Amino acid sequence: MPLSEEELRLLEQMERALSEEDPKFASTLRGSTFRRAARQRAILAGLVFLGGIALLMTGAVAEMIPLAVCGFVVMLASATYALSALRSRP
Repeated sequence: MPLSEEELRLLEQMERALSEEDPKFASTLRGSTFRRAARQRAILAGLVFLGGIALLMTGAVAEMIPLAVCGFVVMLASATYALSALRSRP
C-alpha cells in the first residue's frame, strides 16, 4: 500500500530533521558509512593482492619457491578479505 502525498511529505520532513539533529546517526541509518568502509577495505585488499602478485612473480623469476608460495598465500588471503568486505551487509 503506497503512502499518500501528505505521508510522504511528513516522512521527508522527519528525515531532514533527523539529519540536521544528528547527522552521524542519520548516515549510519542510511548505511553510507558501511558501504564506504567496505569499499575502502576492498581497495586495500586489492593493493595487497597486487603486492602478492609481485612476490609470486619475484619468487618465480628468482627461483625462490618459498617466496613464490608466500606471494600466493598473500594473494589468496587478500582476495578472501576483499570478497568478505564486499559481501558484508549491515
